[in-house]
Amino acid sequence: MPAIYGLVGHPLGHSFSAAYFADKFRRTGSDAVYLNFDLDDIAQFPALFELHPSICGLNVTIPYKQAVIPYLASLSADAAAIGAVNVIKPVHTERGLRLLGHNSDHIGFSRSLRPLLKPWHKAALVLGTGGASLAVHHALHHLGVATLAVSRTPGQGRTTYDTLTPEIIAAHTLVVNTTPLGMFPKVDACPDIPYAQLTPRHLLYDLVYNPEETLFMRRGREHGATVKNGLEMLHGQAEAAWEIWQG
Repeated sequence: MPAIYGLVGHPLGHSFSAAYFADKFRRTGSDAVYLNFDLDDIAQFPALFELHPSICGLNVTIPYKQAVIPYLASLSADAAAIGAVNVIKPVHTERGLRLLGHNSDHIGFSRSLRPLLKPWHKAALVLGTGGASLAVHHALHHLGVATLAVSRTPGQGRTTYDTLTPEIIAAHTLVVNTTPLGMFPKVDACPDIPYAQLTPRHLLYDLVYNPEETLFMRRGREHGATVKNGLEMLHGQAEAAWEIWQG
C-alpha cells in the first residue's frame, strides 16, 4: 500500500499542493500519493486515519489551522508559539497513534520574504487574524520587523481597516495579506486598504497564489509598490513539511 500524504481544509478547489507533491513524487520515483481531504467539519478529522491507515503526513489549511489542535498529542515549539498548525506528523507508538503538530508556514514565508526586505522595512501591517497571520507575525518578529494586525472588527492588539491613516500607511512599508480575499474564483475582491497612499518604498506580499497576480497586488503595483504572491512561500513550506515528515 503506497504512503498517503494529504491536505485537510475546506474548500480546497484553490489548492496547488496536490499537484506540487504529485510532481515531487514523480521526480523522485516515489509511489506515494497526495490526496485532498475536503472536510466541511473538523469533527470529521479523526476518521481520516481509520479510512486511510497509511497516512504518513498531512498539511492543514483554511479554516482548520487552529481548530485541529485539540486533536493533536503535542506541538512543536514553533507551532505552540504561533498557535496554529499546518503540518501533522503521525507517529505510531506502542500506545497507539500520536499526531504531532508543526508549523512550516513561518519557514516558507521567511525564506520567500527575506531577499525582498530593504532597510526601511521596519514595520508591517498584517491583514487578517486567522491561522496564517499568526505564522506571519512569528516570522516577522524573528526578522526584526514590528507588526500591526488589521481586522474588520476591533480587538485587543489590532486595528481596523477604517482606521488606517496616511501616517500608519507611511510608517508600515510592508503590507502582508493573510486573508483569502482575491483568491480564485473570487478574483475581484481585495483587502480594503488606502491603496492611493502606497509608494515605491512599500512592499506588498500576498499569501494568495491563485491567481498569479491578485487585485491586491495589482493595485499596489499601480502605485509603484513591489509586489509578491505566495507561490514561493507555498513551495518553501511544502519542502519544510516534507523535511518534517521524513525527519
